[in-house]
Amino acid sequence: MLDKEKYEEVKKIFTAYLENKGLRKTSERYAILEEIYSRTGHFDVEELFAGMKEQGLQVSRATVYNTLDLLVEHGLVSKHQFGRNLAQYEKSYGYRQHDHVICTECHKVVEFCDPRIHGIQTMVGELLNFHILHHSLNLYGVCGDCRAKAATRSLAE
Repeated sequence: MLDKEKYEEVKKIFTAYLENKGLRKTSERYAILEEIYSRTGHFDVEELFAGMKEQGLQVSRATVYNTLDLLVEHGLVSKHQFGRNLAQYEKSYGYRQHDHVICTECHKVVEFCDPRIHGIQTMVGELLNFHILHHSLNLYGVCGDCRAKAATRSLAE
């Protein structure tokens, strides 16, 4: 569901970015931005493209890719690999820093936030004389559902 207030703020930031770069402010770019900020969770380019087509929005795949690149470059969208060849994206402006746990079997992604990680980030920055701008933490393992399926398979054998 779209948070109209946040979307308007992001739209102003994106508009200023496009103007600063001398890029066109097209209705397609804004439609992509709105679609992204209407979503929850992670998505890939094909999911975004298909969702826009389902709504009857006329936008090319190339425009989706190019607009995503601009949004990632300006920090309004985050791009993740999660150990696969398929890039996943999520809106990032005004959302709390969070980390991910990824199942190596079914590729389920679960977000979590632990304030201790921020403390570690601050301590490491001070210790090594770095001004930390942001971080990314991905933990990989096998989720409970996949472990249960594996246990059921081994019992059946």
